[in-house]
Amino acid sequence: MKIGVIGGGSWPTALVKILGNNVTHIHWWMRNEKAAEHFTKFYHNPNYLSSIQFEPNKVSVSTNLQHVINESEVLIMGVPAAFLVDVFNTHKTSGIKNKILFSAIKGMVPEYHAIPARFFHKQFGTPYDKIGIICGPCHAEEVAMEKLSYLTIACQNTRHAEMMANFLSCRYIKTTVSDDLFGTELSAVLKNVFAIAAGICHGLGYGDNFQAILVTNAIQEIERFVDAVNPIHRDVKSSAYLGDLLVTAYSQFSRNRNFGTMIGKGYSVKAAQLEMNMTAEGYYAVKSLHEMNKKFNVQMPITEAVYRILYEKMSPIMEMSLLTDKLS
Repeated sequence: MKIGVIGGGSWPTALVKILGNNVTHIHWWMRNEKAAEHFTKFYHNPNYLSSIQFEPNKVSVSTNLQHVINESEVLIMGVPAAFLVDVFNTHKTSGIKNKILFSAIKGMVPEYHAIPARFFHKQFGTPYDKIGIICGPCHAEEVAMEKLSYLTIACQNTRHAEMMANFLSCRYIKTTVSDDLFGTELSAVLKNVFAIAAGICHGLGYGDNFQAILVTNAIQEIERFVDAVNPIHRDVKSSAYLGDLLVTAYSQFSRNRNFGTMIGKGYSVKAAQLEMNMTAEGYYAVKSLHEMNKKFNVQMPITEAVYRILYEKMSPIMEMSLLTDKLS
């Protein structure tokens, strides 16, 4: 099976490392020409997880997106959701409809307020049973260190999910298969928003006791929303939902939590983004979730508090104080 990975960030880099354990060859698209040239000479990504050294015969890097698509039967999409539309507008492509797609994206496509699965379905005509998601709980930084991690692979066609699970299983990665494509993808989006909320509270000086209440209410908010959008049986206490929320809300590696911490400490959105120099998907996602929820009208107090802080420039101190009275 020929695998193509699209995106040059930390999570695509980690996935290429994992895939190298089980796949003969990987075609990897990077947008950054200097990074691609550097990789071709030195076989590591100079910008993300640079400690990972790749085997020359295992990975081919290209800045030609169509070439990677042509050479691959399965594509793993790892471009941040905020830049997906720009990438596929800039690089005109063909042939994606016939591929099996897996998303490693944890955000909403802001131009359409859509999860990546819906974007791929509408943009390329790919049927939903050929679209899957790779989700956590798993941080790329710990994959680079080969610390034991768990992945959930979801697709309505569980044969495709099982195939990808086999590609990703190795000594330090354990995998679980699910058919809940929409629920796992929405949960992966929401947990980034809640991680921002956790970071804001941390930046404001709230302690562990309140953080526990915040996360407890966050998983309830996830359950309400995903059940409203896609009402099928699911257990949100499992790792794809609760586990992914916990690691993103608490981990030192969580860029969304770190972004929120800076907001809580008084940084503006622009200043926090500049200092991080990385994409906090939750910033873009919360606006799309706010718009999406106009249709479903689900009670989402944490999501709305984060939206008001980031987009209506409301005081983090005031919003979090008001939120404390809405949680239990």
